[in-house]
Amino acid sequence: MTPAPEAEARVKIDELLTAAGWTIQDANAANIHAACGVAIREFPLATGFGFADYLLYVDGKAAGVIEAKKVGATLTGVEVQSDKYIYGLPDGLPRWHNPMPFSYQSTGIETRFTNGLDPAPRSRNVFAFHSPELFATWLEDAVTPSPQAGEGWGEGAPLAAESQQSYGLPQTFLARLQQMPTLIEEGLWPAQIKAITNLESSLRDNHPRSLIQMATGSGKTFTAINFIYRLIKFAGARRVLFLVDRGNLGRQTLKEFQQYVSPYNNFKFSEEYIVQHLTSNVLDTTARVSICTIQRLYSMLKGRDLPEDLEEESVEFGTLFKEPDPIEYNPDFPIGTFDVIVTDECHRSIYNLWRQVLEYFDAYLIGLTATPSKQTFGFFNQNLVMEYGHEHAVADGVNVNYDVYRIKTAITEQGGEVEAGYYVDKRDRETREVRWEQLDDDFNYDAKQLDRDVVAVDQIRTVVQTYRDKLFTEIFPGRTEVPKTLIFAKDDSHAEDIVKIVREVFGKGNDFAQKITYRTTGAKPEDLIASFRNSYFPRIAVTVDMIATGTDIKACECVFFMRSVKSRAYF
Repeated sequence: MTPAPEAEARVKIDELLTAAGWTIQDANAANIHAACGVAIREFPLATGFGFADYLLYVDGKAAGVIEAKKVGATLTGVEVQSDKYIYGLPDGLPRWHNPMPFSYQSTGIETRFTNGLDPAPRSRNVFAFHSPELFATWLEDAVTPSPQAGEGWGEGAPLAAESQQSYGLPQTFLARLQQMPTLIEEGLWPAQIKAITNLESSLRDNHPRSLIQMATGSGKTFTAINFIYRLIKFAGARRVLFLVDRGNLGRQTLKEFQQYVSPYNNFKFSEEYIVQHLTSNVLDTTARVSICTIQRLYSMLKGRDLPEDLEEESVEFGTLFKEPDPIEYNPDFPIGTFDVIVTDECHRSIYNLWRQVLEYFDAYLIGLTATPSKQTFGFFNQNLVMEYGHEHAVADGVNVNYDVYRIKTAITEQGGEVEAGYYVDKRDRETREVRWEQLDDDFNYDAKQLDRDVVAVDQIRTVVQTYRDKLFTEIFPGRTEVPKTLIFAKDDSHAEDIVKIVREVFGKGNDFAQKITYRTTGAKPEDLIASFRNSYFPRIAVTVDMIATGTDIKACECVFFMRSVKSRAYF
């Protein structure tokens, strides 16, 4: 009789198999042609091999096994038991080849998977079971049936990678990675060449996670498009997910994909492959590249709608899904949906519980960042395949260095006091309605309350006036025009105050200074960003988090923080 802990595991395994599209049957009433994927419980194997907890049939032929273990059992090492089972199919039964290529070890809570079609197969953790349709695709790519089973390259023969190559047969993604053509280096900077070369070496060695650190401005996205193109064209990646953390970065990335011209055939990327920018929860299954915010992908996995404007709020600093609920398996998005996931600004993508979105899919994870944290290194298994920091980029002439100019006021350093009896403005936080009110008691506030609980417009005016007065003498001596300046505010209300005071202090019109936040009304934020990037006006843009790392604005010369910055990565 099956022990209770293992029976508990099998209940969960049954649920996961059913959700992934498998039809579960008992061995005494099996119909292997009932569906694309059939999982048969307690299947008796050949003499000496015992019973397979689950035998997996794909399109009427045996393809793999599942070894069930009680909840809490450790699974590393159980592969030895599973390996015995994949050789134990009784003679005469239809199979894809011998040994069967796929094996799982599962407690229903934790699951490990081995793809025997890969060179040097190695087990890995997966969120759930793969769909039978994906197995069918892999098997068709890796096996060419012969007229008679068991003869030559038929149903009973294992296909070694070198044999596949000599016969010109398709191979797995990992096998094709071993035979990538030489990189065409024309049009690439040395740092980009090194990043692509090192990444492909990491993938060939079957490292599940790889981290690329490249300084802001050194072409991380262009580098990524180059290696994504090669992984699709030469390694046969079926679908690549490019994750960003804000909507404007998705639009920017789409344009870069559309502008990329292949050095191998002179076609543009989007002429050769479909690239989808997800602005709804509908995934184009014909697209080879899907660009998506991590917020939208989380919503898709949770089966929720996400208004497009909420994608502009940074996952690290915003309030959207502050504590995301744990993700459960969603049959609409199987774990094998993507072969590769590239996550831009990955130091934010692993923030809080967002990392569960990355770990849901059975895919190679590639992180891009200019500013990795200790947590970033840990998430990517300390597999730093490229390190190209700001200092190196400056030395190479890719970036310019920067100076720090600090403006201090008394209340930003120490806070302040308003004495009893004075009339003050009381502003409603939501409606911004202002009314006068007389203070009954002295009101003391510290620096942390400034521009949140207390708005001191004279403090904002003093800072902006100082910037104006020192701009052409100390900060940019000899200049006569205000350089493109990006001011970071504490929140949307603070940004509103700054914009009004900047226009007043500089004596300029509405087009001189603009607020660009996800709450911007009137012009679309992406149009304002485009104007800031390409047009003469605005000269000064005020944002909260919408324009941050990853947004390319080459014309910007001055970054102005009117809020405390405690994050080294953010600075």
